[in-house]
Amino acid sequence: PKHIAIIMDGNGRWARRRHLPRVAGHRAGVASVRSTVETAARIGIPSLTLYAFSEENWKKRPRSEVDFLMGLLCRYLKAEVPTLNKNNIQLQYIGRQHELPPSVQEKMEWARSATAHNTGMVLTLALNYSARTELVDAFRSIVDAAARNGGLDHLDINEDAVSQNLYTRHLPDPDLVIRTSGEMRLSNFLLWQLAYAEIYVTPTLWPEFRGVHLLEGIAEYQKRERRYGGLASDAAHAHPSYHHHAKTGRS
Repeated sequence: PKHIAIIMDGNGRWARRRHLPRVAGHRAGVASVRSTVETAARIGIPSLTLYAFSEENWKKRPRSEVDFLMGLLCRYLKAEVPTLNKNNIQLQYIGRQHELPPSVQEKMEWARSATAHNTGMVLTLALNYSARTELVDAFRSIVDAAARNGGLDHLDINEDAVSQNLYTRHLPDPDLVIRTSGEMRLSNFLLWQLAYAEIYVTPTLWPEFRGVHLLEGIAEYQKRERRYGGLASDAAHAHPSYHHHAKTGRS
């Protein structure tokens, strides 16, 4: 796959089974992020996107837990930038960053700038992210552009226009989405971009997820035939990227 997206789930259950506070699960999950990122970069995955903090988390989590997560993010960025640079990984973000605390925004920008020169894997963290909000923002951008260019008579909404106004416009759509903890839902994550992605669900809780589990998901992906809504015989005509896979094999 060229782009893998991961819904990191199960921190709370991991902690609860060990009679620990929820924040212990979040802390343990950092090692999983590190292992997954390093494995993906080592095997040559061009893009990896991790669902780190949803827009809904602000409303559904206790303030103390949210504060802990923000602090954990800042500590992660400070600690990991040297490793990201060593592995030639570029760090980016999607989501409404401007709604995050100023101190967090500052640390995020520092880490992004510190890795901007890297040319290897693109690691994208989805922070304060909601797929529905992303689509609303995209439609607003399209309408605003039309208003600036002669009014709504010039409004042209099509798939390309929407894609070019998403937070992920600089990335290919994910080929594979991995969900940990066995839950069978997308949780408002990359709803537009995952239209043709293969879905792999593992019962492994996120704090227990390691590079080997990522490789298991990739192995499962490689067994599948992507049809893009058509029959197997139609796949070659259904999506431009099929031709690349057919010639070079899945990567």
